[in-house]
Amino acid sequence: MFTIYVYVLDTLADWELGHVISELNSGRFFKKDAQCVSLKTVSFAKEPVHTMGGLTIIPDCLINDIIVNETSVLLLPGADTWNDPKHGAIIEKAGEFLALGATVCAICGATAALAGFGLLDNRPHTSNGPGFLEMVSPCYKGQSFYVDKPSAADNNLITASSTGALLWAKQIIERLGVFETKTLEAWYDYFNTGKPEHFFALMQTLSSDNEN
Repeated sequence: MFTIYVYVLDTLADWELGHVISELNSGRFFKKDAQCVSLKTVSFAKEPVHTMGGLTIIPDCLINDIIVNETSVLLLPGADTWNDPKHGAIIEKAGEFLALGATVCAICGATAALAGFGLLDNRPHTSNGPGFLEMVSPCYKGQSFYVDKPSAADNNLITASSTGALLWAKQIIERLGVFETKTLEAWYDYFNTGKPEHFFALMQTLSSDNEN
């Protein structure tokens, strides 16, 4: 079973998590033999968190409750409050994830937090455009590993810009292997273009899977 830990903090950018947590939590497009997924919100304290969209989230668990193994996944969303030192503990935990082969997925401002701890210095990654990480994380030394794309996957590290949430979701789902390949491609094409033929292709992949 995969355990997805979603770090929540004040000013969390709701929309950046929308696609990936909806699909992983609902399992509506999972293939027949997909591993089960447990999704937990985690924070540095149990106090309610207020997102950028005005939602209130009460964390399920604390950072110390996280169990790190190869089936653990850490999602780090964007927020305007990443520079608060109290979030340093989850970035240290992210380093533990990466070292043990567990998956870390960071988007937008969370990539700057990783950069500030040197976790992007030696691995392919992306963020909010060339020059962004240097501007917000003076200790960053990973310029030669920067990938100028909306989302970049490097084994167990998946990073994205503020405009890369959909591709980021696709790469995370692909990493976990819970969709059939044809289902994932149709899912991505539909949400990326809005064209009805991709919706029908998505439904067809589910029908054919049920017939097998």
